[in-house]
Amino acid sequence: MGMCLFVYALFFLFGLVPLVSNAQQLSSKECENLGFTGPALCSDCNTFAEYVKDQGLLSDCLKCCAEDSNDATSKIIYSGAVLEVCMRKLVFYPEIVVFIEEEKEKFPSVKVQYVFNSPPKLIMLDDDGQQKETIRVDNWKREHIMQFLREKLKTTAAV
Repeated sequence: MGMCLFVYALFFLFGLVPLVSNAQQLSSKECENLGFTGPALCSDCNTFAEYVKDQGLLSDCLKCCAEDSNDATSKIIYSGAVLEVCMRKLVFYPEIVVFIEEEKEKFPSVKVQYVFNSPPKLIMLDDDGQQKETIRVDNWKREHIMQFLREKLKTTAAV
């Protein structure tokens, strides 16, 4: 019994044991309120954690994700994205402003949409232009937004 516990602890330390069980999953509405919608896979949360060093956000992501059945399916790629933000609140998000002014042209499939009272979020689109996933980017740095878009948009879209 002691050896099994030791092996389990090693697996946990190296991230081989899921951090969240189904009992801790949040409802889709709760996830949407936190800014997580769409088919986010748990492996995407690990990628997310590389760019956003916030354990609270990572914990929320893990409570809203779907388990990966195969590592190959963890790389969902989108055709385009909409960066939605409230123009009046842009002053509170200097990293978003810098991305829009200096980096957005590198991503021709990303459109900026100004919506009253909307927190900054990326709306990921499929081939038909339909919304598939929404990710809040309030605390993201410009570099994180760019890296995320490079990984999640079709290569013809990201330069």
